[in-house]
Amino acid sequence: MACGLLAVSLSACGGSDTGRRAEGDGGPAASDAPSHSADLKRIPGIGDAMRARIPSDARQVVAVHGEGVDSADSTVTLYTKSGSTWEKTRSWPAHNGKKGWTVDHHEGDNRSPVGVFTLSDAGGVLADPGARLPYTRSPSFAAPRYWAKSHWHDFDYVIAIDYNRVKGTAPNDPTRPEGQSKGGGIWLHMDHGSGTSACVSVSRPAMEYLLRTLDPHRHPVVVMGDEADLKA
Repeated sequence: MACGLLAVSLSACGGSDTGRRAEGDGGPAASDAPSHSADLKRIPGIGDAMRARIPSDARQVVAVHGEGVDSADSTVTLYTKSGSTWEKTRSWPAHNGKKGWTVDHHEGDNRSPVGVFTLSDAGGVLADPGARLPYTRSPSFAAPRYWAKSHWHDFDYVIAIDYNRVKGTAPNDPTRPEGQSKGGGIWLHMDHGSGTSACVSVSRPAMEYLLRTLDPHRHPVVVMGDEADLKA
């Protein structure tokens, strides 16, 4: 039964593909330095339709800009709002679903869902690195050892993306309010160098920074999708 629950909870993120590790996995990437860009009235690359879906009280936005609708490559950028302006805080190379993006995600389609989702809970195999979000440490997050070795540390740190899940529960809680066919278990997690089954992956330094920075009092959200859908 435990194995069955593990398989359900990790189905969106795992895979057996292999590839080079993303640049920066061994340490901060070149783009991991604090940004000193001018304050912005709106987040670049986010059109009116997507912008309208960002809650008015959100003061932290993790923007995931996919390179294309069928691409597994993307960039994750953290924006912080002060007053009425946004500041680009940090940026990292990332991966998304191995087949790209979709506005109608279903379990097993290997595409990441396009949209705006809150970020409420975190966890992983490793001890809490100082997360501000509620953090659940458990060996149950560990990737199955029949997966490629390059995936074994994917879930050392995870941040749940609130797509088809119950907020306030551990990221690997298997409950799917919209039904199993709509998928779930979609997380920000550590990168293995190639596309995921639906999650967004970044380097370990990026995950540690996000865990220590995303603050529930700032109502963080993720805005994610391919370039065309984000600009709509």
